[in-house]
Amino acid sequence: MSNAYDKAHELGRILKESDEFKQLAELHSKVNEDAQAKQMLEGFRAIQMELQQKQMQGMDLTEEELQKAQSVFELVQQHELIGKLMEAEQRMSQLIGDINRIIAEPLEELYGIGE
Repeated sequence: MSNAYDKAHELGRILKESDEFKQLAELHSKVNEDAQAKQMLEGFRAIQMELQQKQMQGMDLTEEELQKAQSVFELVQQHELIGKLMEAEQRMSQLIGDINRIIAEPLEELYGIGE
């Protein structure tokens, strides 16, 4: 069974060496070096986290909360550096999602999922 873990560690190293990860790391560093961008992003992420926690607790989000989140999202996306970081995060997330689907294929075949 250690072979599967060895391959998982190898995959982790490959991901870390990927262009997607390198670009994400570079943009993350640039945002952290820019005090305004860092503060904007942290504020946005705090709002995101708060809304997710409310949803997980089964609470409804108010129209005001949704509008505030949307306006903050639009504002941070207008910041060139943050916009690029969010795009890089999306690409990395897509890559990991694709890999997860590939890894899950044997289980899907076993249980007949997706047929």
